[in-house]
Amino acid sequence: MATRLTIDPVTRIEGHLRVDVVVDGGQVTDSRVSCTMWRGIETILRGRDPREAWVFAQRFCGVCTTVHAMASVRAVEDALEMPIPPNAQYIRNLILIAHALHDHIVHFYQLSALDWIDVTTIPKADPAKATALGESLSEWRGNSRPEMRKVQDKVKALLTSGQLGIFQNGYWGHPAMHLEPEANLLLLAHYLQALDFQREVNKVVAILGAKTPHIQNLAVGGVMNAINLDNDATINMDRLWAVKGHFDAVVDFIHQVYLPDACALAGLYPDWFRYGAGVRNYLAVPDLPADGASTTYDLPGGTIFDGDLNTVHPINSPRDAWWRDGVTEDLTHAWYEGGVQQPWKGETIPAYTEFQDDGKYSWVKAPRFQGRPMQVGPVANVLVGYAQAHPLTRKWTDLALARVSAAAGRPVTVDDLQSTMGRYLARAIRSAMLIELASRHWELLANGIGHGDVATYVPPTFPKGTVEGVGFHEAPRGTLSHWVVVENGILRNYQAVVPTTWNASPRDSYGVAGPYEASLLGNPVADTDKPLEVLRTVHSFDPCMACACHVLDTTGRTVATVKVL
Repeated sequence: MATRLTIDPVTRIEGHLRVDVVVDGGQVTDSRVSCTMWRGIETILRGRDPREAWVFAQRFCGVCTTVHAMASVRAVEDALEMPIPPNAQYIRNLILIAHALHDHIVHFYQLSALDWIDVTTIPKADPAKATALGESLSEWRGNSRPEMRKVQDKVKALLTSGQLGIFQNGYWGHPAMHLEPEANLLLLAHYLQALDFQREVNKVVAILGAKTPHIQNLAVGGVMNAINLDNDATINMDRLWAVKGHFDAVVDFIHQVYLPDACALAGLYPDWFRYGAGVRNYLAVPDLPADGASTTYDLPGGTIFDGDLNTVHPINSPRDAWWRDGVTEDLTHAWYEGGVQQPWKGETIPAYTEFQDDGKYSWVKAPRFQGRPMQVGPVANVLVGYAQAHPLTRKWTDLALARVSAAAGRPVTVDDLQSTMGRYLARAIRSAMLIELASRHWELLANGIGHGDVATYVPPTFPKGTVEGVGFHEAPRGTLSHWVVVENGILRNYQAVVPTTWNASPRDSYGVAGPYEASLLGNPVADTDKPLEVLRTVHSFDPCMACACHVLDTTGRTVATVKVL
């Protein structure tokens, strides 16, 4: 008999997300995904000076602040067709790399690991065997027997106390969890160690961005970081070496902990390469520009349709007609007025109704590319790069797939990344790529300064009349774009099409589901009282609903009462 399950709110994400699934015969046969907040910042930005838009735009979210700030300044610069100094690009890139590494580490360990490891089995683990397991994966210094014993003692004390804190509401003992106690112990030890390393790399954002979250150093035309090697208050050699030191501190963690853990988890749960593919159209944009005019990028972009890597179509810049003409947003099933809109002509006018399966049911719009839903995120980033024979993507993807194949005891190919488990693995692959690129962009910055180039900013000039621009960034959760219309130096329209909007989109006017909804179809559900498998697939996207919308009720009416898990 079919059973309808409602998970509201989904926890261990940013923001408020409701997931409704119909389970029949032990698998999901229908789904609806609803964001229950409204975002109104686009409306706030109309009529403002484009030079200050990024300060407001990064308030779309309390987690993804840096990426929105960057997309905003890039949008205005694109409208003005202005290059920026190379130093400004490198400083921006280092901030973006650090932010992404912090985000990916937190996602795998703090936001997702508890979907796969059973904390309650850890008291049964043999610390010596856990150490041996860790040593079989890498030479990581944190896999010692004393470390395993220390973590096990912490867990024992927590379980004995009965006050489980963040572990209180886990689906412990679930039949879909089958790791040995030693594997659970090892991964939880790394969960705790990850807290230090995500903080370490985030210090780069604070040094170069002046603070985090909500960086302060950006400007339309570059950055406000002055460079003077003889001044303690500016970027000097001490600060440059501090930035390098923080990146260097996480290299071993990425190579010896995060990537091996992701590969091991994938090898221990190989069946999850069969679930969660959903939408097999992929979109990624190029990023980490290597020059001031953004003519070359260190990460490629493009589209793939129907899961066929041979269909890859490159996107070379934000001015690429394939990109600019391809993006629309469908409002048919979203709580807004309007139909299908191109972002520069888009509006954000709320039109709330009750939740209606066949009507409006989400505050998220439905972005489409060439009229089709697209999955964005690390899988799209990796597949697009792999299809274009991008050397760095090929290097780390092939290495990871070889490790997973060895652990799984069967070949695991690049096509297997189109899955729930593939999304976890792709983030680790991308992290290995990014930490390597951090070294390259630090050297580009340091070498330029060494040759006497200290420019970081050029003032913008706004023309009379109307200009349009789009700024994009391949953010941790996927393709992010801000679309601006500037009229006589004032913002006439502002629209943000964010990664979670692409992935969490409701159905469009043709009834076609977005990536979240499509990925849940066919998912197994062993216990309808504990829908762990649904959470695994939803969490694999790393939802950020605040980026997609914000809540507002001007009457003061209680919108919802929820229990935070």
